[in-house]
Amino acid sequence: MAANIREPGASSRSPTWVQGPKHSGHPLLPSQMHEQGAGSEVEQWGLEPAPLWDAAFRCEHLKMCVSFGTMLKLLRKMCPVKTHCVDGGQGGPGSLTLSQCCLPAHQGLHGCHLLCGSPPGHCGLRGSGHHSLDPRRPPQGGLPHRQPRPILRAEGHKKRICVEKCPDRYLTYLNAQNSRDFEYYKQFCVPGFQGNKGVAEVLRDGDCPAVLFPSKPLARRCFPAIHAQKGVLMVGNQTTYEDGSGARKNITELVEGAKKANGVLEARQLAMRIFEDYTVSWYWIVIGLVIAMVLSLLFITLLRFLAGIMVWVMVVMVILVLGYGIFHCYMEYSRLRGEAGSDISLVDLGFQTDLRVYLHLRQTWMAFMIILSILEVIIILLLIFLRKRILIAIALIKEASRAVGSVMCSLLYPLVTFFLLCLCIAYWASTAVFLSTSNEAIYKVFDEDNVACPLVGRTCNPEIFPSSNESRLCPNARCQFAFYGGESGYHRALLGLQIFNAFMFFWLANFVLALGQVTLAGAFASYYWALRKPDDLPAFPLFSAFGRALRYHTGSLAFGALVLAVVQIIRVILEYLDQRLKAAQNKFAKFLMTCLKCCFWCLEKFIKFLNRNAYIMIAIYGTNFCTSARNAFFLLMRNIIRVAVLDKVTDFLFLLGKLLIVGSVGILAFFFFTHRIRIVQDTAPPLNYYWVPILTVIVGSYLIAHGFFSVYGMCVDTLFLCFLEDLERNDGSAERPYFMSSTLKKLLNKTNKKPAES
Repeated sequence: MAANIREPGASSRSPTWVQGPKHSGHPLLPSQMHEQGAGSEVEQWGLEPAPLWDAAFRCEHLKMCVSFGTMLKLLRKMCPVKTHCVDGGQGGPGSLTLSQCCLPAHQGLHGCHLLCGSPPGHCGLRGSGHHSLDPRRPPQGGLPHRQPRPILRAEGHKKRICVEKCPDRYLTYLNAQNSRDFEYYKQFCVPGFQGNKGVAEVLRDGDCPAVLFPSKPLARRCFPAIHAQKGVLMVGNQTTYEDGSGARKNITELVEGAKKANGVLEARQLAMRIFEDYTVSWYWIVIGLVIAMVLSLLFITLLRFLAGIMVWVMVVMVILVLGYGIFHCYMEYSRLRGEAGSDISLVDLGFQTDLRVYLHLRQTWMAFMIILSILEVIIILLLIFLRKRILIAIALIKEASRAVGSVMCSLLYPLVTFFLLCLCIAYWASTAVFLSTSNEAIYKVFDEDNVACPLVGRTCNPEIFPSSNESRLCPNARCQFAFYGGESGYHRALLGLQIFNAFMFFWLANFVLALGQVTLAGAFASYYWALRKPDDLPAFPLFSAFGRALRYHTGSLAFGALVLAVVQIIRVILEYLDQRLKAAQNKFAKFLMTCLKCCFWCLEKFIKFLNRNAYIMIAIYGTNFCTSARNAFFLLMRNIIRVAVLDKVTDFLFLLGKLLIVGSVGILAFFFFTHRIRIVQDTAPPLNYYWVPILTVIVGSYLIAHGFFSVYGMCVDTLFLCFLEDLERNDGSAERPYFMSSTLKKLLNKTNKKPAES
């Protein structure tokens, strides 16, 4: 079998063309030649715990040849930081690696103060709270059984008391202490309360609430049962209540708390109604999303036939609209001739808040007519000089539609990217939550009676404080919860750890996106470099490109993602500083911050553009990231006009496609769910809020269309770079034939010479 292989000095970076056994030529990308052989829950309850490639991949000629395992080792070396997690309710931090930080159930989120009887700062602390245990059911599996009960909060304290039911009468502790109501009152005190303390001690220790109101349970809380009777607010059957110190207050002082309770109830009802709408309409929502998927695929298929028509219709409509604008301005200019005050100049009139005044001046319409005429002339001149480039852009868009049709499985690859991004988000979110909740409960000494106590404000231990020397020095002092935090070096470094976690998220997310771009670029490049399309297309081009990306280009992708992640984390830090410095009145600082944010935003956009084209060159030639980025950048700069034309044409077509798909599916969903289609009027389900499924269908349709068009856009960009490389590296000879389609060769007056017969 004869093989025509290009000489090294001719073009070492262009694809090598090797004749196949059945066809006149079978192209192999450089990267394809490798494949050819070229703390526990028990503690929570206070219990005791139980270019030139080597097939052997020796990396002798590749600068950024880093395997996936090497990248993991690099990450391990760069991440020596340990995170400390609260361990099982003892308050002691346990050292875990950043990727292994995990907390016991209920403990890690510091949400235990929402559980019945567990006060903030007593998270799982033995003897510090009373969990709601069901006395009628024994523990199962060694753990006590929790039964939801209403929570009554002791006034003036953080302690919450679990009760069987909320109080149904008005009563104060002073009135109930020496009366028959004391037995009723005791059920709202802490378990085991005997009433052998003085009133001051009971209220100081928070053993009982100072006052009971007729209450109703809501979200496992007891709220005052406020209602209106003949326009008068009442709690139970009274309009006033005693605050425990002998003074009576009006019920209106409790209205603010009732408003918050009503807000919680209304939000819960809204969520339940929305959930009900989803349960009865999910089937039709899925049908709407399937319709959006079919329309997206149909639009991409029709682009090979209608791309030119849509582009030229748009151009002609722009010219006609500008022409009508010129005509309308001339008619208004002529109509105002001879009218009083119409000849006043804009300079003499000056600035007016009512802009309609300017429409009565002839000079205004003259200015409009001149501006529109200049735009009309510019567009016509651009069409004259850029006509051929517009035709090339249309031909590439049509060719991209054929390429997507030949690699149909590429339309499903966004699902892979979405799944991997979900993993990245889950990793970042879980680590961020563990870091933010790994603080310890800090207790401080409080003494409201003796402000001269030298221990006020010091850190204390609530378990040993009552029997310590500090309590003897300040008898009225209490060791109470102050805040969540810490005073160790680890806790002071939490902000830095959160920033590092965000940086790792950006790095991983950018790596996933880069992997998708290289995979799609490799598949579509295989299509372009096939001499006979699609006969010479290799089997399973998408899977082959995915394997090459993971095997050979992991280091290049990680490096490109790292560069972009650095810029993104700088932008995040700038946003954080901007939020912290908003109160500052220094105008120079604000100006400097705005300039920095703008510059790094532009830098991020440029790096994304450069990375995208660098990944395409990596998929074609297999060179390292820096070499690929340099070659792609200078290649685009040598064809900057073609780049601009193709970019604007594809942007217009994608915008038109998204509007068409989302608008069509959204209108159809609106008429269906509002029962306005008579044929299926009885089929549509009854809904609480018809906008719930409609918005879901619209958002889902946009995401589906965006996913399809992102694949199509990557195909267009890949074919465009391959086309530019084809023009610069090949000359149409038998040794270096053009791989472009016949339409592109016809536009450029290019032909392939037939090989001489031997």
